[in-house]
Amino acid sequence: CLCGHNPTLALARVDPINRSPNDDIKKITDTYIRQTKQQTSKANKTNTKMKVELSIHALKLKNVAGAFKGTSDPFAVITLMGSSPGEKPRVLGKTEVIKNNLSPQWVTSFSVDYEMGTPCKVAINIFDEVRKGDNKSMGSALFEIGEVLGRRGNTMAKKMKKGGTLFVVVRKAEGSGILRLTMKGIKLKNVEGMFSKSDPFYELSRKVDLAGSLTWDNVMRSEVVQNNLNPEWDPASIELSRLCGGNLDAPVLVSIFDYERKGEPVAMGSFETSVNGLLAATKSGDAFQLTKKGKPTGGIVVSSAEVTGQKQAGGVTQQMAAMSVSAPAPAPSQPHRPSASPSRGGYDFVDYVSGGLELNVVVAIDFTGSNGDPRQPGTLHHLDPSARNDYQKAIAAIVGVLSQYDSDQQYPVLGFGAKYGGVVRHCFQCGPAQEVKGVQGVLDAYRQVFSSGLIMSGPTVFTEVIQTAAARASSSLEQAKSIGSQSYTILLIMTDGAVSDPNETARCLEAVSDSPLSVVIVGVGNADFSSMQFLDDFGQQPGHRDIANFVQFNMHSHNSTQLTKATLQEIPEQVVSYFQKHSIPPGSPLKRSDSTISIDDTEEEEIDLTLDIGEDEIVVTGGGDGFVDGFNSSR
Repeated sequence: CLCGHNPTLALARVDPINRSPNDDIKKITDTYIRQTKQQTSKANKTNTKMKVELSIHALKLKNVAGAFKGTSDPFAVITLMGSSPGEKPRVLGKTEVIKNNLSPQWVTSFSVDYEMGTPCKVAINIFDEVRKGDNKSMGSALFEIGEVLGRRGNTMAKKMKKGGTLFVVVRKAEGSGILRLTMKGIKLKNVEGMFSKSDPFYELSRKVDLAGSLTWDNVMRSEVVQNNLNPEWDPASIELSRLCGGNLDAPVLVSIFDYERKGEPVAMGSFETSVNGLLAATKSGDAFQLTKKGKPTGGIVVSSAEVTGQKQAGGVTQQMAAMSVSAPAPAPSQPHRPSASPSRGGYDFVDYVSGGLELNVVVAIDFTGSNGDPRQPGTLHHLDPSARNDYQKAIAAIVGVLSQYDSDQQYPVLGFGAKYGGVVRHCFQCGPAQEVKGVQGVLDAYRQVFSSGLIMSGPTVFTEVIQTAAARASSSLEQAKSIGSQSYTILLIMTDGAVSDPNETARCLEAVSDSPLSVVIVGVGNADFSSMQFLDDFGQQPGHRDIANFVQFNMHSHNSTQLTKATLQEIPEQVVSYFQKHSIPPGSPLKRSDSTISIDDTEEEEIDLTLDIGEDEIVVTGGGDGFVDGFNSSR
């Protein structure tokens, strides 16, 4: 056992001598106002939202075109579902249509604001484009952004009920602004054959670092110009965050292909440049030479190129700065990686998760006598087979979110404030196992405590579980380092009253503040938690890393989303602050390939969402009300 005590089975009792007067406190009129001010002041310290980009592709979709009508032309519609009861879904947009392809690689990406603790689910509906009549559904799936971020390579796959597998990739969105680009080809080498001409289109790709190796990632595809070796493509716009991560000197690959109605496109040539190189070519008028296997295959002229919306120092936009460029840019740099001690605005939580960071969880539960006799209905630990108590609800909601970032989902469950053999234990193991599997395992371990012979006692002491979790956090990080990975630990403490010795608790937090650890404390019940103010003041002291956060359950008991947001929104900043303080950069993004991605064998049920897809607008006309309260989660 982590704490050195593993209780044997017997019935739980309450020690009447150590009952706290908190049992008699039912209404504290100023608690809500006080807690609101504390949490608002901490939340306002930093912007806790992270901007990420979502891209998708599919494999082996079912052909729904119909007999003798060829192969389906799939496109996807992305809808952001409501994160709280009554919130309406919002369509983010749709991908391009890919003709005659049942394994489409869409290049259109979608920007999403993600905040830890707030549900962020996207519905992906795939359709076969029908020129005359209604588009045909090819399948759908629902993805939670946090769960995708926590998977290897930030990639998740689901089988669809109508056939095929849908893949979602989430990556950090870097940089701002848009590149507006118009290009044309000159004397492209024909690859079509003697009696016809090629149908050229172009693709833009960025160079990305996956597990220490550089590879090209396709991010934009133009329209096809039919039967033309001197094509002039329509003006295109692409976000810089998608194309180059905001670094205008980052490598960009321009590739030209001949479209084939059946089979894969045929390469016609390519060249490497950068956004600055494209801007410079507009001024100079020089053509880029296409090559294929080292031989020239034509030229590409940049008719116009400009960057808009990218802020520079002093408020100057990149569009203004680009006007002074008069010659082609130098060779593009390698993909930018910040220094090991990044300044503000360097690494963020998504960088560390993308590099393989695992979030470990330790759960600690208050079994002091002030919780009341668990055999009596209405007490905090009473186990009602028809409904969860507040401890169970907090476990389900909070551990349910954190489990998205832990691949093995093995959790120690600790207790404190109870007597075993006449001795008060301030840290003991709950259940027969040192670690349990998933949310349901934590809930089972919690229930098993009440047949383990404990006597609910007191006082309320956090220090031993904090020290135990800190030691485990440091050990876990060292083990992760030995295999080239990283880990960070969150201690979730649930208590029905204020700590008996705030000063000793503060000293303990100070002693472990240099550990890879965050401490989340949830106050359950109607006690006066005003003395817990020191937890919110702790991180404001010079030299102390902010590792603690206190939230009162009753303030959010009607909405699991509000609870998880209040308890977890500071975790990403605390994770980054630890690794930055110790000059530890994130690992290289993990390699991903369709063959190595774990696919849920359970076919995804069809989403209750009705879409009206028009030429200029997509509207949700029905469904989308399937919000699931995290208090009832058991995953």
